[in-house]
Amino acid sequence: MEQRHLGRTGLRVSRIGLGTLTWGRDTDEHDAADLLKTFWEAGGSLVDTADVYGDGEAEYLLGRLIEGLVPRRDLVISTKAGSVPDPDRRFDGSRGHLLSALDASLGRLGTDYVDVWHIHAFDPYTPLEETLQALDLAVSSGRARYAGVSNFCGWQLAKAATWQLAAPGTRTRLASTQLEYSLLQRGVEREVLPAALDLGVGLLPSSPLGRGVLTGKYRNATPPDSRGASEHLAPFVAPYLDDTATRIVDAVQTAADGLAVTPLQVALAWVRDRPGVTAPVIGPRNAQQLTAALSVEALSLPDEICRALDDVSAPVHRYPDHDWSTL
Repeated sequence: MEQRHLGRTGLRVSRIGLGTLTWGRDTDEHDAADLLKTFWEAGGSLVDTADVYGDGEAEYLLGRLIEGLVPRRDLVISTKAGSVPDPDRRFDGSRGHLLSALDASLGRLGTDYVDVWHIHAFDPYTPLEETLQALDLAVSSGRARYAGVSNFCGWQLAKAATWQLAAPGTRTRLASTQLEYSLLQRGVEREVLPAALDLGVGLLPSSPLGRGVLTGKYRNATPPDSRGASEHLAPFVAPYLDDTATRIVDAVQTAADGLAVTPLQVALAWVRDRPGVTAPVIGPRNAQQLTAALSVEALSLPDEICRALDDVSAPVHRYPDHDWSTL
C-alpha cells in the first residue's frame, strides 16, 4: 500500500487507516485479529482507536494483538483522549485528565508510546493553551511521538496549530486532524481543510463511506445485519438516508457501473485522493469487508468522474466561506 507523510512531518503512514470504533463491542477478538492481520499483510500501518471505544475495550483488544500477531514496529498506532461519559460535560481537555487518560491508554495497549495522540474534541471550558500543553508534555516525555486534534472546527484548528508554531518554548507541531469527510459530508471543505492545508496539518477522514451508506447497501432496504439495523448505531446512520443522500448514492452507483468497480471503491477513492487528505480511516466489521475496501489501492478515478461526483455532492458555500467578490 502506498505510504504518505502525515501533514508536514516525517512520519509516513498507509494511505488507508484501520478504525477500531466497534472493537470490543460489536467486533470480537477473532474478527479483530483477522482484520488486523489482513490489513498488515496488505501493507497497512495506520491503526486508529480511542480511549472511549468500547469503554476502553478497543485499546485493550488491540494491545493483546500487538506482538502476538503483528509486530508493534510495523504499526502506526493513533489514539484519542478527551471524551468523557458525563452528560454535563462531554469533553475534558484539562491537562490533568488528558495525561491521566494517556497513561491509561498506554496501559491498555501494552506499549510505552503511541505514534499519534489526538485530542478527541475541543473543550470550551478549558483554556486551549492548557490542552495543548498536554500534547507538549506527552511528546517531550516520549509517551507520544506525534500529536493532533479531532473534531475541531476551522477557527479552533487554526488557533491550535498557530499557537503550536508561534508560542515561545518547545512546542509540538500538530501533525494531523481527524474529522468526518465523505461525499455525504463535505463540511470540512469550508474552513477546516483550507486551514489544514495552509498550516501543514494532515487530514484523517473518518466515516469516509458516509457511515456505510455510500456502499449502496441501503438503496432498497436496511439489511438486518447492518449498522443501520443495530439498536445503538441506527441513529448514527439515519441522517444519511434522506433524499439528498439518495441522489449522491445513485451517482456513485452510476460511476461504479461505468468503471466496472463497486460503489465502495468509488466513494473511498474519491475521498482518499482529495487535496489535504492523508488517509481515510475505515471501520470494516470483518476481513471480507476490509479486503473489499483495500482493493481500492489499484483504482484512481478519472477526472470526469471526479467532477461529476463533485457536482452532485457539492455543499453550499456562501459568504464568508468564499471570497465575497465571487458571489
